[in-house]
Amino acid sequence: MIDISERAQSYFRKLLAEQGSPGWGIHLRARDGGTLKGDCELSFCEPGEIADDEWVLECEGFNVYIDSASVPWLDGAALDYLPTGTGHTLSVRAPHLRGDVDGAQSSLAERVNRVIVDIINPQLAQHSGRVSLMEVGSDGSVVLAFGGGCQGCGQVDLTLREGIERTLREQIPEITAVRDATEHAKGENPYYAAHAHGESALR
Repeated sequence: MIDISERAQSYFRKLLAEQGSPGWGIHLRARDGGTLKGDCELSFCEPGEIADDEWVLECEGFNVYIDSASVPWLDGAALDYLPTGTGHTLSVRAPHLRGDVDGAQSSLAERVNRVIVDIINPQLAQHSGRVSLMEVGSDGSVVLAFGGGCQGCGQVDLTLREGIERTLREQIPEITAVRDATEHAKGENPYYAAHAHGESALR
């Protein structure tokens, strides 16, 4: 079930009227559902662009079409058009968008590992690297091990401090420290090319 407030519906009707094309609707889909990168996408859609398996939410004067694969992530979502200090903004709240395991239900180690899998490693993979969780201390400290191109890289300290630690602390404020336990001297294929100018692999 998706709730679209009267204010949001009025806003959508205005946008659709400005398009000047009858029969157009709003397409709603979840991108990267079930991950920490999960986000909602809204776009205009013409009648011929609607897939047969899409869910239809009928509103006054227009329809909202939900991508079938997005339905589990958007169940319980609420769309509203809220006033701000400078005007209005479209608000989309989707409690299941990034998965059902929240901070109250998962351990610190589970949350750290999820950030690594969903956010950190996809970025490190662009530089042939990866990182894995070794330990989470009772004091909130996190111990990691680098692999791939990051093992033996001369810029790994910069990547750890400016990229990984910053990302982990932003996502999980209770983390107190992030340490590297990698034996960098044993790296078989260190990746230096991408760090020729002192750049971090993770930004």
